[in-house]
Amino acid sequence: MLIVGAKGFAKEVLEVLHQRKELSNIVFFDDVNTNIPEKLYFKYDVLSSLQSVEQYFTGSDNRFTIGVGNPILRKKMYEKFIKIGGKFTSVISPFAQIGHYGNTIEVGCNIMTGSVITNNIFIKKGTLINLNCTVGHDSTIGYFVELSPGVHISGNCSIGDYTSIGTNATILPNISIGKNVTIGAGSVITKDIPDDCLVIGVPGKIIKKTPSISF
Repeated sequence: MLIVGAKGFAKEVLEVLHQRKELSNIVFFDDVNTNIPEKLYFKYDVLSSLQSVEQYFTGSDNRFTIGVGNPILRKKMYEKFIKIGGKFTSVISPFAQIGHYGNTIEVGCNIMTGSVITNNIFIKKGTLINLNCTVGHDSTIGYFVELSPGVHISGNCSIGDYTSIGTNATILPNISIGKNVTIGAGSVITKDIPDDCLVIGVPGKIIKKTPSISF
């Protein structure tokens, strides 16, 4: 499997693959940073060109997962690697607790250690649920959403596409959050939030509107 990225969160994805005992034929991709070794941890090749990725996809393994957190970057990386023959693949920790009833987890999701997902949850393509998050019953998490460590989504919530929720933020029950929203770390969201804005505080308040996205 190819892990897109070779710093930060990509290393946490590697740890989940270690937990799953799926360490054969792993490579990383990074064409941005210049201080990345040719082999990460002296073991895993780091590819730096799309040509080398295409060769890997055709000759070895076409699965890829995204090892970066930002929702917009995740969407762009998805489009880039799908175009050259990649198969978008979820990486889910065996130490995440996922309920047994009514759940849908679409392709390309990363669900990390310690997270708890109850029942009747719909998690759309490309979403990242980081360490020790909780998602309550009858909630929907949109495309390429990022939940930072320790985020708590209560029951009957809806999180819009490309939204990023900061560490230890809490979303109270029956809340709808729009598309392309950024919620600051530690915020508590007590009312619905529209598209395209930055929200901070306890209770969360809209600080500014942000440019809309065209996806």
